[in-house]
Amino acid sequence: MLIIRSLIFNIVFYANLILQMIIQTPIYFFLPRRGALKIVKNWCTTSNWWHKWIVGTRFEVTGLENIPEGGCIIAVKHQSMWEFYAILPLFDDPAYILKRELMWIPLFGWYVAKTRMIPINRGKRSKAMKEMTKRAAKEIEQGRQILIYPEGTRRTPGAEPAYKYGVAHMYKELNCPVLPIALNSGLYWPRRSFMRYPGTIRVNILKPIMPGLSTEEFQIELQSKIESSCMEIYEKAAKDNSPPPIPKALKERLKFDG
Repeated sequence: MLIIRSLIFNIVFYANLILQMIIQTPIYFFLPRRGALKIVKNWCTTSNWWHKWIVGTRFEVTGLENIPEGGCIIAVKHQSMWEFYAILPLFDDPAYILKRELMWIPLFGWYVAKTRMIPINRGKRSKAMKEMTKRAAKEIEQGRQILIYPEGTRRTPGAEPAYKYGVAHMYKELNCPVLPIALNSGLYWPRRSFMRYPGTIRVNILKPIMPGLSTEEFQIELQSKIESSCMEIYEKAAKDNSPPPIPKALKERLKFDG
């Protein structure tokens, strides 16, 4: 039954995306950017609704009061496609840092460009870093929230952390708060799998890291905050009445942590 529900959700999820893009296209590109972003947020909300109704996956958010006013950097743990869209409605005017290849997808890439996201060429690291920081600075000046995945790619829950230098570089250069976010979406939407599991995806918005730390101090603080909060969330998931499958690496860490 779970396989069937997962299959149905995946079909509905992508059909919802494609149909909404086609239906909205006649008006989307004539709207101001903020108006277009509202349409994107609506798609995110409906996707969460389908996820709950078909699979039985809910999500809960704690720490909304920690979101600072104005421009900031949002550093999100990346485990699945879920956080790519699902947490966007939580923020007023987010700008995602994403790989430029996504911009080449017909319709989808045009929609992304309209909302003025920040594509980067990961093959040219030094140049990409400068361009990313320059674009992010302009958006932050306008009060936008810059969303970045500190590890650069999806990581299986329990895998060893692999935080990159990009967010630390931005923290130093842009001199603005960094908002860490921990989550456990990878337990319910595993990477490289079409399976979707019922339960509660938990999102923990942590207190922002304010400017003033050295690059090394910041990197240690960011990783410590996110990883320790993730472990707390994983433990809650493992103790739920119907827990999702727990990856082997995470089982070992949970056992070690008692």
